[in-house]
Amino acid sequence: MGELCGARPLLRLLLLLPAMLPPLRARELSVEECCDKGVEWANKNRMCASLPPISESRECSMSQEQCCHSQLEKQSCSDGVEFANVREECNSHAAENSTCEAQHFKTCCYCCLLGKAAQVQGQSCDPNPKMGHQCGIVFRSCCGKGPEGIDLSISDDAPKNQQVEISKEELDQEDPYLHDGCRGGGPCSQQCRDTGSSYVCSCFVGYQLQPDGITCEDINECITGTHSCGLGQTCVNTLGSFRCQRDTSCGTGYELTDDSRCKDIDECETGTHNCPPDFICQNTPGSFRCRPKLQCMSGFIQDALGNCIDINECLSTNTPCPAGQICINTDGSFTCQRISPSCGRGYHLNEDGTRCVDVDECSSPNQPCGEGHVCINAPGNYRCECKAGYTFDVISRTCIDINECRRYPGRLCAHKCENTPGSYYCTCTMGFKLSADGRSCEDLNECESNPCSQECANVYGSYQCYCRRGFQLSDIDGISCEDIDECALPTGGHICSFRCINIPGSFQCTCPSSGYRLAPNARNCQDIDECVAESHNCSFNETCFNIQGSFRCLSLECPENYRKSGDTVRLEKTDTIRCIKSCRPNDVNCVLDPVHTISHTVISLPTFREFTRPEEIIFLRAVTPTYPANQADIIFDITEGNLRDSFDIIKRYMDGMTVGVVRQVRPIVGPFHAILKLEMNYVMGGVVSHRNIVNVHIFVSEYWF
Repeated sequence: MGELCGARPLLRLLLLLPAMLPPLRARELSVEECCDKGVEWANKNRMCASLPPISESRECSMSQEQCCHSQLEKQSCSDGVEFANVREECNSHAAENSTCEAQHFKTCCYCCLLGKAAQVQGQSCDPNPKMGHQCGIVFRSCCGKGPEGIDLSISDDAPKNQQVEISKEELDQEDPYLHDGCRGGGPCSQQCRDTGSSYVCSCFVGYQLQPDGITCEDINECITGTHSCGLGQTCVNTLGSFRCQRDTSCGTGYELTDDSRCKDIDECETGTHNCPPDFICQNTPGSFRCRPKLQCMSGFIQDALGNCIDINECLSTNTPCPAGQICINTDGSFTCQRISPSCGRGYHLNEDGTRCVDVDECSSPNQPCGEGHVCINAPGNYRCECKAGYTFDVISRTCIDINECRRYPGRLCAHKCENTPGSYYCTCTMGFKLSADGRSCEDLNECESNPCSQECANVYGSYQCYCRRGFQLSDIDGISCEDIDECALPTGGHICSFRCINIPGSFQCTCPSSGYRLAPNARNCQDIDECVAESHNCSFNETCFNIQGSFRCLSLECPENYRKSGDTVRLEKTDTIRCIKSCRPNDVNCVLDPVHTISHTVISLPTFREFTRPEEIIFLRAVTPTYPANQADIIFDITEGNLRDSFDIIKRYMDGMTVGVVRQVRPIVGPFHAILKLEMNYVMGGVVSHRNIVNVHIFVSEYWF
């Protein structure tokens, strides 16, 4: 016997015959037990959203969930029938939801109301078949007054005295609510829920169940303190609820509305004001105001009695007359009269002629003080002084410039000082700018003006350009950034496994147009397994074998007297098909033939980029038969397909087993295809007693990956 496995392409093919028995499985819950768990959860929680799993079996989970929803539907339908019997309507908060349970509640409630209406109108209790099976059962249940009230009469075509006998089992099957304790509303005054063996009564919101467990009594929220009435309101109890009523008055000018709010009374509209005929009523919040109808002319104002009196404009806060004039009041208006004062030397009247102002001699174009002097105006006079930055020369009796940069060297400016007539200014060296004080120098951030083509780093007194990843700084101007051709670098051949395409600032790796896709690292190329992806075009009678960059459709059939083994297993990237000898009865030649198994397998190899030593590609592990070790020998051989002697096979002992190692001993440039026929011969006394044949289909890709 033998076992096939791989080395450098990491292909391991097992050809051992013994089969593995499936592991024993633990006992699982039955479908009935799973269903009971679902019903129990629905009765307890009234929902199936958080149904806990009780088994790993898919059938158990399906049964549990289905029985839970079925029980909820039954409960919802029972609640709908109960609501219809008690309230004679179906407007409930339970029917306002969009869930399946709410739909079943509404359907059963409507069908029950239809049945009760048919009973009141004296119609037949046989439902219309178009209503549906479940609606028909509820219709008939609510139409009858009890189990004995279900209409079981025969149609008009049968004799009227003929009676029909229906068994209890048939009656139960036709009407599932026959033994429902809440049928027809049950004994409860409001809501009833059947529990199977008994029933449970409950009340609507605003009611509470009495000690007898049947009757419901209104809850007085005003006494229990569960109302929401605020200050200034009185709680008034109603059946099932309460209302809030205002207990204080609104005050004069307001009236109380039906919703206990205070609303202003419009006395002018209702005619409850007391304004005289010569006045107009104007409504105000909580009151009203009377305004006279008579309007006064300009310059007059109306008093409280409606009389027009003169307005003294001269007493207003804003003087109506301009400066230099006095205001004289007249009847309905006013006049302005000019005041003319006299001024002395050094003064003159202002533009308004109202007062005397100083004459500014220094503003005259004649320059009364001369060059280098500054004229200082004074009230009624002026004086001459040297300007700032000048000093008086007693010899020339003129003002001359002071060179501050020479007089105070290194004390005025941080970098450089430049003298000007009457002053000076400071300047800075390149890479700096003048501070706000006009004397200090601070670093100039040249990067704000974007001098670099990409990135800029400011340094003290200068700046430095640098480039983003994938670019390098130009040696010519030190500012521009040039793209780095990563594909042309010495290591460019190792960047991409197939082909490198340079792009600005980076590069892109590509793969062959078919059979490969780019790996997640965006550099290597991964083979596409068309057999797993089912993107091949192999026929039904062919087997798909994945190879590097493509696939092959092979029709591998067993020869005569051999049958295909059922333990064909997919291992790593290939399939192994094994044929076992199966002789016909009395076929002596077949029995004596030493060939026991014929196997077919496929192996895909790359074109080794650096072939410096033999590459071990296939391992044939042989299990030695139960013969004495000194009498049995195993011989491995390549009998066919070894073109150009590119492969050899050597024998090796590993872990107590005899292993035949197939090696590639010569470089092969793909695409290349060969079929190696390998033989494992068990020899005893010079005679081959047992032989296994392995046909290896070797496909060598044209790429190294």
